[in-house]
Amino acid sequence: MGVEKVFVKQVVKKFDIDGFLKNVFERAEISKIETERTPLGTRIIIYVGRPGLAISRLRKFERDIIDTLKNEYKIDNPMIDIREVENPYIDARIVAYRIKKAIERGIHYKKVSMFYLDKILQNGAVGAEIRIAGKVLGKERSAIKKFTKGYILHTGNYKEELVDTAYAQAFTKPGIVGIQVKILKKAPEEFVFEKRLVKDGDTKSE
Repeated sequence: MGVEKVFVKQVVKKFDIDGFLKNVFERAEISKIETERTPLGTRIIIYVGRPGLAISRLRKFERDIIDTLKNEYKIDNPMIDIREVENPYIDARIVAYRIKKAIERGIHYKKVSMFYLDKILQNGAVGAEIRIAGKVLGKERSAIKKFTKGYILHTGNYKEELVDTAYAQAFTKPGIVGIQVKILKKAPEEFVFEKRLVKDGDTKSE
């Protein structure tokens, strides 16, 4: 088997394992999953916004989870390590998940978006952008609403390096609502922002 095929196979396997674990620990608000090889086996580190819930679920289903990882995904002696995300309000994946759950509970998308924009900046981020797409505006055709606060980068290397981006989907009666969250946690020291007025709740339809 060629190097490229081996690499693709490993990526697919990692994707499948992550999908399995995200399903098991969904309510614990997963941010990311890392894998480390150790002399004793394979440590799987799961970063979550609600560690108490994740630990409780692990204790309840640990044997089943370990057996699945060993038998279906061929992981050598898997060990699961639950770790808490230090600041979930500036983690784009956790924020996107929380917006998704709020919209599914029937909370208005604008109210939810503005709440999390405030929380993101209150917790030290430079800026954030939240996009809501779908039949959320009471119209037959899908629409996109964009909410911004502070500063956000859209292009260049700094965007790739510094902007945390995540996506989620909320399932509602009118249809699927797409959610995109971008968070600029910090700006490079040499970067200077132009001073401009940004109104809270600044929105744009596309």
